[in-house]
Amino acid sequence: MDYGKFKFDEAQKAKESRRKTQNVGVKEMKYRPKIGPGDFDTKTRQVSKFLDEGHKVKLTIMFRGREVFHPELGKKILDRVAETIGDAAKIEAEPRLDGRNMTMVLAPQKQKPKAKAPTAEATLENETPAAKAVEDTTTTGEE
Repeated sequence: MDYGKFKFDEAQKAKESRRKTQNVGVKEMKYRPKIGPGDFDTKTRQVSKFLDEGHKVKLTIMFRGREVFHPELGKKILDRVAETIGDAAKIEAEPRLDGRNMTMVLAPQKQKPKAKAPTAEATLENETPAAKAVEDTTTTGEE
């Protein structure tokens, strides 16, 4: 084998391996201690979407003014987000206060491939023709 062909094959293998990798990014969602229920639901839904895509999510609670003296409010919000998302994520970094911000990192939970459950169409295909005829008459109302 000549060197040129060897180099070409190595480049093709490297290109293929790069194509198969997944880039896991860190997305950030910012909350405030006095967030309303609608905004909370919207932001939490977006966090869930990021996790489903396989990204890590950094949750940040931004404190302003005297809010920084009540970190328990921020911790309560972060705990509520983690509870709402449930089993879709695991807490990678516990909530901690960094200056005027409280941060927590969520990582997506490893999903096992789900086994296909038999669908209604698959069960109909396995039935006998007589059973199908009885079912057809009951659904259309003809007797």
